[in-house]
Amino acid sequence: MTAYVRALQAVRRHLPLENVAQDPRPLVHYATLAASSHNTQPWRFRCDRGRILIRPDLARRCPVVDPDDHHLYVSLGCAVENLLHAARAAGFEGHVSFQPECGATTVELEPRTALRTPLFEAIPRRQCTRSEYDGKALTAGELALLSRSGGADGVSVQLSTARHTRDQVADYVAEGNRRQFSSPAWKSELRTWLRYSAAEAVACGDGLYGPVMGSPSAPRWLGSLATRLALSAAAQNRRDIEGIRRSGAIAVIVSEQDDPAHWLAAGRCYQRLALQATVLGIAHAFINQPVEIASLRERFADALGIDGGRPDLVLRLGRGPTMPATLRRPVEAVIDARG
Repeated sequence: MTAYVRALQAVRRHLPLENVAQDPRPLVHYATLAASSHNTQPWRFRCDRGRILIRPDLARRCPVVDPDDHHLYVSLGCAVENLLHAARAAGFEGHVSFQPECGATTVELEPRTALRTPLFEAIPRRQCTRSEYDGKALTAGELALLSRSGGADGVSVQLSTARHTRDQVADYVAEGNRRQFSSPAWKSELRTWLRYSAAEAVACGDGLYGPVMGSPSAPRWLGSLATRLALSAAAQNRRDIEGIRRSGAIAVIVSEQDDPAHWLAAGRCYQRLALQATVLGIAHAFINQPVEIASLRERFADALGIDGGRPDLVLRLGRGPTMPATLRRPVEAVIDARG
């Protein structure tokens, strides 16, 4: 754990931004602190003068849980949003364009007055917190701030503190767990991204470390065996249903259209909402099971009254104890040679 804590402190920190025009690696550092499915970090960066290109790393796809690459593009959107906040803090305005033919996003950097916003300051602290929350509803003011921070570019945020909404979401999460855990391919894919010990997590710099998921650190042979015995829909449902019932609000992020450009925008939307939640001292965790299975996603949208568009992400929000955060790979591992 000592090595893990040291690695975490080295990764989740602010960097100097005075010389990013000559060395843009600090901007990439902030981009990589974004969320990604299973912490796969499926991105590559190419830094040219005044421009940063972000493209998908298809070697880090999750074809079972994410067969259409929806979560992959959401993850890229999260990285783009972090990069824009960091660029602004460094004295640049970022102008975003998406090239659907290759799935790449270009951020053109235009000089402007530097501005370190509260959302930028929150980037190293943002994390998914899978602990139980205190069950207290978020206030109307907090919900308004979260809603305003999230929606834009054909993406909206639906926030609810209603008990019946939490019950509906819990039912669909439970059904999603039953379907996913019944799939050997799904369980196998998940296990490839689990990091059972601190040493393994530090060496890989990606994936989901046991304590992040609420499990103890263990050697891989023991952790793998325990996971095979304990990984079940029933056990996961007990945790998820209690977590949902003790949440302060449920958020559903919805895209107007179902295509990579809007998935990217959904990622940006989530990242802003998550950073705003971090500023407010509000924790969050993904409960995406209802939107990861196409047939279940359609029913879930109907149940919540989502008329048109695609529900992209589902979150529970609230206040609770902090869990260990995830690591990141070195910046050098995700930067391509300059073009």
